[in-house]
Formats: sequence, C-alpha cells, structure tokens
Amino acid sequence: MIDVESPSDTQPDAQRFTQDGVVWDVVVVGATPGGIACAVRAAREGLRVLIVSRYVHLGGMLSNGLGVMDTLFDGRRAPLYDEVCDRILDHYRTAFGPESEQYTQRAPGPREYSSRRLKFEPHVGEKVLNDILAGESLITVLKPYHPFAVERAERRLGAVHVRQVHGDDVRRVAARVFVDATYEGDLAALAGVPYRVGREGRQEHGEPHAGRIFCNQFLTPDDYGLFPREAAAGRLNLRPYRGVTQQLFAGSTGEGDGAIQAYNWRLSQTSDPENSRYPEEPDGYDRGRYVDYLSTPPSLRPQIGTLPGVNHAYPCGDLETRESIEKAHRDYTLGFLYFLQNDEAVPAEERARARGRGLAKNEFTDNDNWPWEIYVREARRIWGRYTFTEHDGTLAPGLERAPIHEDAIAIAEWPMDSHACTTETRLDSMPDGKILLSELTRPSQVPYRCLLPEDVDNLLVPVCLSATHVGWGTLRLEPVWMHVGESVGHAIALAAELDTTPGELSGDLLQRRLVERGVMVSFFNDLDMATDALWVPAVQYLGTKGFFASYDAQPAAPLLAGEAHEWARAAGELLAGAGDANSRARMVWRNDQPGDQTRQGDIGTTTAGFVRMLTATMASQEQITSRVEEAVEACLLELDASLSRGDACRLIYHVLSQ
Repeated sequence: MIDVESPSDTQPDAQRFTQDGVVWDVVVVGATPGGIACAVRAAREGLRVLIVSRYVHLGGMLSNGLGVMDTLFDGRRAPLYDEVCDRILDHYRTAFGPESEQYTQRAPGPREYSSRRLKFEPHVGEKVLNDILAGESLITVLKPYHPFAVERAERRLGAVHVRQVHGDDVRRVAARVFVDATYEGDLAALAGVPYRVGREGRQEHGEPHAGRIFCNQFLTPDDYGLFPREAAAGRLNLRPYRGVTQQLFAGSTGEGDGAIQAYNWRLSQTSDPENSRYPEEPDGYDRGRYVDYLSTPPSLRPQIGTLPGVNHAYPCGDLETRESIEKAHRDYTLGFLYFLQNDEAVPAEERARARGRGLAKNEFTDNDNWPWEIYVREARRIWGRYTFTEHDGTLAPGLERAPIHEDAIAIAEWPMDSHACTTETRLDSMPDGKILLSELTRPSQVPYRCLLPEDVDNLLVPVCLSATHVGWGTLRLEPVWMHVGESVGHAIALAAELDTTPGELSGDLLQRRLVERGVMVSFFNDLDMATDALWVPAVQYLGTKGFFASYDAQPAAPLLAGEAHEWARAAGELLAGAGDANSRARMVWRNDQPGDQTRQGDIGTTTAGFVRMLTATMASQEQITSRVEEAVEACLLELDASLSRGDACRLIYHVLSQ
C-alpha cells in the first residue's frame, strides 16, 4: 500500500494522480471495511487499485468504536472477512496469551449468548486493516479527499474529481471501474444514479413493518438469547438474539417519509483508571436537556448520544452540513456523559456507575480520545436492478428458507432492525421507527443486482446498495459489507479478464468464481466455507438455483429416488434456461416432506440411475449423453454405487458448466 496524504508534488507518487493518460483498474471511493475488502481482493487478483478516503484514518466503523462483529453466524463465510477476524483474535492471543482475560473477553463465547460475539478495540481494528493494506503493493490510498464531480458518457464513468478535505488541492482520477463504498452513497449520487432516502410506505412493497411504526420490545434477562426460536432450539445454525419486537401501537400507519434511523458516536470507554479520563463540562452545557432521562423507564431510555431527527439532512448534505450535524451529536453526547457522571439529580449509584468508565486514553489519540467518524447507520440507498425488501429477509411462501436469488453473491443473517427515526412515541412504546425483527428474520441471499445501478455499467455500490428501509436492516452490518465487498472485487477482476464491465458480467460465471474461491452465496446449517469437501462449491451454487427448499443441505445423505427425479427436472430447466429458482424449490419441497405418502419406501438411487434421469430430462439438449458421461468421469463416481446428495450436486454442477 502506498499512502498519499499531502498534495505536495515533492512526493513522487503524487505525480501518479496528475499525469494525463493514467487510468487505474479500480478506484474505490470510501475506505470503509467493505471498500477495503473490495480493494484488497481486486489487488490480489492483479489489479491496480486506488482508494480515496475522506478520513486520514481508514477502516470506517471497525476503527471508530463499533467494537463488535454484528453477525449471528460463527462459521466461515468469505476469505477476507475471515482473515480480519483471525487477525483480530491473533492480536489478543499474541499480545496477552490464550488464557488471558483480554483474549477470552473478546473471543466468541457460548453460542446461546447473542452478546458473546467477536469483540475488539478500535485501535486493533484499525491496525488489522492497515496491516492487510500494507501488504498490497498494488493499492494506493489518497487521503483525506472526497469526490465532488464525475465524468460520465452514457453508461460509463470515465473519471472522478476529488478535492482535499479542508484544502484546495483537486485531482482528476480516471479508472476502468469505480466502486462507491462510502456510507453515504456520494459517488453514486454524483454519477446521477437514482437513490432513496427515508422510509417506504407499507403499501409500496407490502412490507408489514414499513413506514411510520410504534412498537415495544421484549428483552430476555441476562442477555440470554432466545430469538429466533429455531436458533434457540438448535435447528438454525445462528446465535439466538435476546430482543424481539412485539405488539404494534395505534398510530402505526405505515406511511412513508424521509426519516432515517438515528446516528450516534460509538465511544470507547474503559474502567481502567490508568487509561481513562472524564470529560469536563462542555461549552454551552445545558443540564435541562438531560433531566427527563431520569424519569424514563430503563427499557425505553435512549442510547447515549442518539438524536433521532437531527441527522435527517446528513445523507444529502455537503461537508459543512454533515460536520455541523456531527458536532451537534458530539456536544449532546459530551453533555450527557458529564450529566450522568456529575449531576446530583442522578442517583448516587447510577452516578458512580457512570464514573466507573471514562474515555479510553489509548484510543483516538490525535482526536482528544474521540472517534473520527460518527455511526452513519443509514443514508442514501441506490435504486438498483433489484430492491431487497423485508420479504427477502423472511421465510418465502411454500419454503423453509428465505427467497432464493439466482444471482446471489453473499449472505445476510442479522435481524432486520432500525433505531429510532423520530422522537415521537405512544404510551409505553419505543420511539417511532425502532424495530427489531429477530423472530421473523432468516438468513438471506444478497443479489448481485442490488449493487448495480440500472444505467451505469462500470460502477458498483456494495455499501449503499439497493434496499428498502426495512430490508436494509439485515444488510447494514460490516460483516455483510465486507462479504459483499470481496464479491465485488472478484466481479471486477472477472470482468477485466473477460474484457467486459461488471454491469454486463454474467451472474452465473461470477457465482462459479465465488464458490470456487471460498465465498459463501447460500447459507446452510450443516456447512460453511471452511469445509474442504469436493461438493462445497456445487452445493453453494445449487443453493441459488432452487435445489434446496430449506437450510439443511445434508450432503452426506443418500439421494432418494423422489428427490433425484426433482433434481434431474430442475437441472433440465437450468440447462434450457427455463423456470425460476423459487418455483423449483417449492417443487422440491413438496416432494421432500418426511410424512409425504410419495416418500414412504423411497430408497436411494445409484449414480447410474441418476444418470438415466438426467439424460431423460435433458433429452432435448444436444450431446447431453456425452456431457453427463464426461461429468461422471470427472467426478470420479462409480455407476453402480449409491449416490449421495453432495455427489449428485457435483455431477449436476459439472454438467451445467460444460
């Protein structure tokens, strides 16, 4: 990685941005974790990458106090995300020892506790990401700069113009492909990509929890997770979550508006007296802003520093507007901390508890121990070639899994949620917009189309991707963005190899590349991407094509005759370019019920038997017999042997790839 921080031409690498004719393979605007994952993957595939960062410190919320990996899935999902997690754990293991409190407090704990996810300090998150970038000679970072104009001709961007933050230096940066990895969707907006800000109405997509909504929330005691109940019962390979949205209140009209969920500063605090300091009374402090907090029931108290509504102008605001909003949140948060730690109206026990934690002096050392970035939970969301809605994150009708997408490039599994969007409440309700759909949400597939603007072919948007406000809740997490970002890096590299654009790239070819490179595109209870079995890529791929109606792959189980007929029929449809994945999965599910009379006495099929089914189903396809025979030989299968579900997937995968 090459850093370029100064606009001075005395730095040799600064010339690389001003010479006419210099064209990068990829320009990534936004040094968020998703942007970094995209850049690193593209560089490791041999592409020259420029990252443009608004901030001097890289890493987005992983470097700015988030402190936890917001995922309920403990398995392997994507190589770069897994590498980051491994490096974080290795840091604490090496620095303090595997038996140390520092390591055990941050390593994932028992699965039944939703809170025992991977945790880390901001400086460790930043160090890990910087160390990864430092190993990539094909990546250059330009900071602190932000985009202010683009050059576009029809369906392609040619260059982006960036300006130094609080400076006068301007650069023109040309590239073959651009990636908007900002939390705000700034590059996409400059490129003229349509976007949405705020909440859709309930009727727009038929989402039960869309728009204006008031509800309450149940929290299980002692952070013991219980939702979804399938996870708590061990039938879903996720950590259960302790909270869930319950009843709706009057006034939940579902009307759409421009409201977005609240932001806040994610502070890094410590109880170590040698490493903590307490904020002094801030300028303009007004204790009257905080006294109502004491009369609010603990379950309804706002997160410290959360100001619903104050951030509504942030997504489309200029830097001055955004910095003003950030300052308003900072002033309020500092005042709140001072109030809790010092005001005599605060009960002594609560005041002592607040004084038990101060700002960590070893964090954000060049910024008065304050994060460099505010937590932008929601801003613009592009109008893409597909819009991810609440329905995409819940069980599909007639299936035991969420809707299937034939162009899936990643998974999501965090409960769809939203922090408060306004301060308005109903009696005993949480503020308007606060929801947590942990019982309804199920692991979902993220379509490639969500990242693609409708009318630009060389721009990808892996962070502010196309989703409704409710659907956004399961996508807006750093593990998902890193997962998606790595898939984008692969898409750019594959498009370069094929001399096409990411927007014109075959989703099928991209999926094959992803599953063969260890990137998950389908969630299953019984496998992750660390499994080295030969059937893993095939099962992952066919999980996006309708061969599995539930989250159980059962690759080692015998392929029963009834299942074999449906899989052969589905394979024939795929080869002919007919049908759709969800219809195939419903047909598989109807013929895969344990109590179904058609399954009584059903026995496993042999490789030869399945070959006959495939050949018969695909009889209209030219040279199908030789294609199937070649697949059997390539997979090293014995014709008279019993065929497992995993090996059947391998056979189908090979037939379809020819």
